[in-house]
Amino acid sequence: MVRVPAHERVELENGTTLLLLPRREVPLLACQMLLRGGARGDPPTRPGVASLVAALLEKGAGRRDAYAFAEAVEGAGGSFTAAAAPEAITVRSQFMARDQGLMLELLADALRAPRLAPEEFEHLRDRQIEFIKAVKDSEPAELLDAYGRALLFGGHPYGRAVHGSESSLAAITLADAHEYYRRHFGAERLLLVLAGDLDLRRAEAAVRAALATWPRTPAPLPPLAPPPAASARRVLLVDAPGATQSHFWIGAPGVNKRYPRRAALDLVNTLFGGRFTSLLNVELRIKSGLSYGARSGFVRGSAGGDFAIRSFVETANTGQAIRLALQALERLRGEGVSTEMLQSARAYTLGQYALGLETAADWAAALADVEFFGLGTRYIDDYPAELAAVDRDAARAVIAEAFPDPRNAVLVVIGDAARIGAQLGGFGPMARMRLNDPQFGPEAAGDEAGP
Repeated sequence: MVRVPAHERVELENGTTLLLLPRREVPLLACQMLLRGGARGDPPTRPGVASLVAALLEKGAGRRDAYAFAEAVEGAGGSFTAAAAPEAITVRSQFMARDQGLMLELLADALRAPRLAPEEFEHLRDRQIEFIKAVKDSEPAELLDAYGRALLFGGHPYGRAVHGSESSLAAITLADAHEYYRRHFGAERLLLVLAGDLDLRRAEAAVRAALATWPRTPAPLPPLAPPPAASARRVLLVDAPGATQSHFWIGAPGVNKRYPRRAALDLVNTLFGGRFTSLLNVELRIKSGLSYGARSGFVRGSAGGDFAIRSFVETANTGQAIRLALQALERLRGEGVSTEMLQSARAYTLGQYALGLETAADWAAALADVEFFGLGTRYIDDYPAELAAVDRDAARAVIAEAFPDPRNAVLVVIGDAARIGAQLGGFGPMARMRLNDPQFGPEAAGDEAGP
């Protein structure tokens, strides 16, 4: 049975939350840090600031420049990576237990005294722009979420590309990075989890020494409004002239992280589009041979999220494949799933769940997620029992609540517009843009500009 190991929760006087979880099987110490804010704190017209600031945390802090910072990490055989997400900046780190002091020193320097050096900023910004261009040339499917969420959520923070677009990145200045740091880096935003070979009291004392005097941010993070509700079908065609394949994304607003039927949600999605033998993959790959794979999934945040179907097909089969995917979703909503199907998904999900909670790093990430969203440890402890309790009635309820009516889904297709435009005409009102356009959608200001 998977249960949360014994651990301690400490709240420092400056508002920082610290979780300590001893696991002494191996002499390693894992750190998971979440700093509330993330991309939701980006200026509405300049997505990508948080992502650049996160990347700069690895490029020099305190007395170390970028080279010295990297050398300190690598010289100890450790790891230190930082990235932005929609609602937080995350740092993941792992060192030998004997190097706990070095790990906390690097983390404290990155949080309290990042260099934000002009030359590193310019290099990262230019590299990210070139990376987006390269992905458009080689793997445009990697950008489907960015196009899809921009279409689905518009100016809401969930609609902004976390890593920015070519146009938004080009507009970001070093002053924007400094202003983001000033507004969003502070003690009360910080959640720090240490898991592994540690002594509770020594670890707590070390964290206090490193972070207890870090001040709070100038203003609290405002509440995140729910994203807009579903509306009628809309289509965005992203023209990639000469493309031999079409990549498509069918999406709709989903449910938030605190959705009470998450066990049933996981089982039904596993059956619909979460594994090789899913209903969606059977229709698009096994029966029709139109695609090498199709999948579906939910992304859940504090205020909502999205449900999306993704696949790719030869250009000539674009319309047929999209129609099959929509029909599969309609059948799920109309027919539900059988008891036998639920039992198969239950065994699969339980097996995957246990495999994801084996190491100290796994537990650090899991506890950080639970604390960040205010879920409580029963979110982990009770999950196997919740899976066991899911029956056809629970599955029907979650299908009705969380799986969208296909008539209200939005559709993004990246492909050769000259060859697929007519195939998409019957799916709904269609907007067009070019793959080489420097943005992912209309970058209108949202309701929340950040504090």
